[in-house]
Amino acid sequence: MSNTGLIIEERSRDIGDFLVGRLIPFRKKRMVGPFIFIDHMGPTELGPEKYMDVDQHPHIGLATLTYLLEGKLTHEDSIGTHQVIRPGSVNWMVAGKGCAHTERTPQASRDRKEIFTMHGYQIWVALPKHLEDIEPAFHHIEATALPQWSDQGAQYTLVAGQAFNQTSPVPVHSDLFMMAITTTEAHTFTAKGNVKGEIGICIVSGHITACDQTITAGNMLVSKIEDVCTIDIAANSHILIFGGEPFPEERHIFWNFVSHSKEKIESAKEKWKAKLFPKVANDTSYVPLPKPPNFSK
Repeated sequence: MSNTGLIIEERSRDIGDFLVGRLIPFRKKRMVGPFIFIDHMGPTELGPEKYMDVDQHPHIGLATLTYLLEGKLTHEDSIGTHQVIRPGSVNWMVAGKGCAHTERTPQASRDRKEIFTMHGYQIWVALPKHLEDIEPAFHHIEATALPQWSDQGAQYTLVAGQAFNQTSPVPVHSDLFMMAITTTEAHTFTAKGNVKGEIGICIVSGHITACDQTITAGNMLVSKIEDVCTIDIAANSHILIFGGEPFPEERHIFWNFVSHSKEKIESAKEKWKAKLFPKVANDTSYVPLPKPPNFSK
């Protein structure tokens, strides 16, 4: 596969109770299609002394896609949503012109003092320029509603978008795709004729072979040429494949804000500092705006 370009190891960062592997953005590739940010959550064991609590924070100009492999999580937002997500289901929050949300271990799990593994992906998809200021919305799609099919030792799930003549019920706003593939036997994945646009490959477990190289779990690949990627997936592997058509305009990102306009991001920063964003009901938590890095030191 001579078209495969970048092999990117996850760059870990500590956010308290979780070690997060930042997949994108990275220096050589800021976006893959409309996908602008992917964080790998866990796997980590949660229990009575350690649960997940992501306090109230804002977003603009994007949609968040939460996809769990293990565990459970309660999403609450300023739209009025209260939704527990479990493995295989999709939470799709359209921030649009601005909303706030929290993500926490469900209260029922705390009450029962459950111990469980938390593992999944938090993904941001930039909105098209003309839709950046749409009204916020939230959609929960159960795992059983997602298209699934088998092919020569591989099980495919279409998480979002369009691929392989299938369409996910997740209401996306641009040409994109995200698939989960698990294998029981060695399997060859061919993008040509099956997906459109830029392609990113995230190896959750197992390994793949590309350009005569073996690439193991915890890495992401980005194809340099659209649509023509072919990879060999080893037996007993789990990978995510995502991407789509890139936008014509550059996207800027600061903290949780994404936009084609730096002015919109500056406005959102001031609005959050002034506590003028919509709030999550009955939640007084507040994550302050981070200070920009000081590169002079």
